[in-house]
Amino acid sequence: MSGSVLSLTRPAAATNGHHLLAKQLNCNANGTSGGAAKTTVASAITPPKQPQLAAKVIQQSQIVCFDVDSTVICEEGIDELAEYCGKGSEVARVTKEAMGGAMTFQDALKIRLNIIRPTQQQVRDFIQERPSTLSKNVKRFVAHLKAEGKQVYLISGGFDCLIAPVANELGIPLNNVYANKMLFDYLGEYDSFDITQPTSRSGGKAEAIALIKKENSEDSLITMIGDGATDLEAVPPANYFIGFGGNVVRPEVYRRAQYYVTDFEQLMGQ
Repeated sequence: MSGSVLSLTRPAAATNGHHLLAKQLNCNANGTSGGAAKTTVASAITPPKQPQLAAKVIQQSQIVCFDVDSTVICEEGIDELAEYCGKGSEVARVTKEAMGGAMTFQDALKIRLNIIRPTQQQVRDFIQERPSTLSKNVKRFVAHLKAEGKQVYLISGGFDCLIAPVANELGIPLNNVYANKMLFDYLGEYDSFDITQPTSRSGGKAEAIALIKKENSEDSLITMIGDGATDLEAVPPANYFIGFGGNVVRPEVYRRAQYYVTDFEQLMGQ
């Protein structure tokens, strides 16, 4: 019998204070997490694309969906977990192969998790010791959206147990989170992940948005915000896509996106 682990509280402070402080300083100053110096420069020099029109798109949207890794938060969750478990370099190699199109998203996810094989306790300790760093101005932006009566969703190829604390910090209901689920055996050892989740496979974010559309009015305008190609490809069924480069700039996404911002403040129309 397998079970998932879901942490419902975001730690106020990390046990590893030096690691967390370094991440926060890097993210708050540069819009990226530690270890990504190249993207810091790219983010700083990348001009936004039609930010005023992007802000109008947000005003017109009834539903706003966010990617999580490198968008809502500064880090890539599975890479951070791999590093924490001492498997960072091995997982990085698989990630590079996957980005080169050598395997499907689901296969890459399976291989990486089989390398890390985190226990339930390791995941809990990781969440406590290395809480995710929110991207600059995202908390203000989400509060702004909610004050305007818009529905906010998180759609991620990451894991619900790592994203739940972030959702709670932002006041987003866990029912509005679409993410993958790690499964553990009765001893708390890693078993597998839930392959029935739409975000566990290629095209999964578009599937998640199609489900969101079914739950809401067919006339609702949906905007997807994210840094990656999988976010861009969620249109359709999403009506609009806004690229985000505050943490990492992906050249292909920047080239293809009609709208692109590097700070969530640019979408608040203020």
